[in-house]
Amino acid sequence: MTEKRNALRRLARPLAAVVLAATTLTALQGCAGVMFGSAVMGTLAATDRRTLGAQTEDKTIFFKGQAAAKRATNDAGHVNVTSFNRKVLLTGEVPEESMKAAVEREVAAIEGVEGVINELAIAGPSSLTSRSNDTLITGKVKASFVDARDIFANAIKVTTERGVVYLMGLVTEREGQRAAQVASRVGGVQKVVKVFEYISEEELQRLTQTTASKNE
Repeated sequence: MTEKRNALRRLARPLAAVVLAATTLTALQGCAGVMFGSAVMGTLAATDRRTLGAQTEDKTIFFKGQAAAKRATNDAGHVNVTSFNRKVLLTGEVPEESMKAAVEREVAAIEGVEGVINELAIAGPSSLTSRSNDTLITGKVKASFVDARDIFANAIKVTTERGVVYLMGLVTEREGQRAAQVASRVGGVQKVVKVFEYISEEELQRLTQTTASKNE
C-alpha cells in the first residue's frame, strides 16, 4: 500500500504543477480558460478524493452559483463562488448585509448544494491590483503544497481574498493542520481559514488504495 501511495503522490505533484502554472498564467492574462490534454485532466480527476459525481456537480454548482450571485447583487458586488464536494464557499465583497444574505439564499437553493460557508465582506469591491495579488498568493500556496513532501496537493482547493487564504478539501486532521501551517508561511498571506471536510486516517487509506487501484 505504501508503494502505491508514494507512486500516486509522485504522479500528482508534477501534474499539479502543470495545472498550477497554467491556472496562474490564465488568471493574470485575463483569459476565459485553458484547454488541457484529456490524459492530464483525466489523471487529475482520477487522483481527486471526491467521487466523479461530486466533481461533476461541483462544476455545475460553480456556474449556477455565479449566475445566482449576479442575480442577487445585480452586479453591485464582487462575489466568488467555490464549490468542493457540494459545499460552497462565498468570498468577495457586497455593500450591505441584506445582499450578503440574499446571495447565500440564492446559492443554497441550487440543486446539489449541501452547505454554504458565507465569508462575504461588507465592503466596496476589491481593486484589480488586490485581485491580481490574491491570484499570485494562491499560486504560491499551491506551489508550496506541491513542494511539500507530506501534503497531497491535489486534495486541497485554495482560494484567496484580500490576502486571506481559504483551504477546502477532503483531508485528515493531520493533513489539514499541516496544510494550514505551510500556507501561513507564504509571503503575503494575512490569515489562513480552514474550510476542510475531515476524514479519518482509515478513510484516507481506503481512498488511497481505491485511487491507486484505478490507476494501475
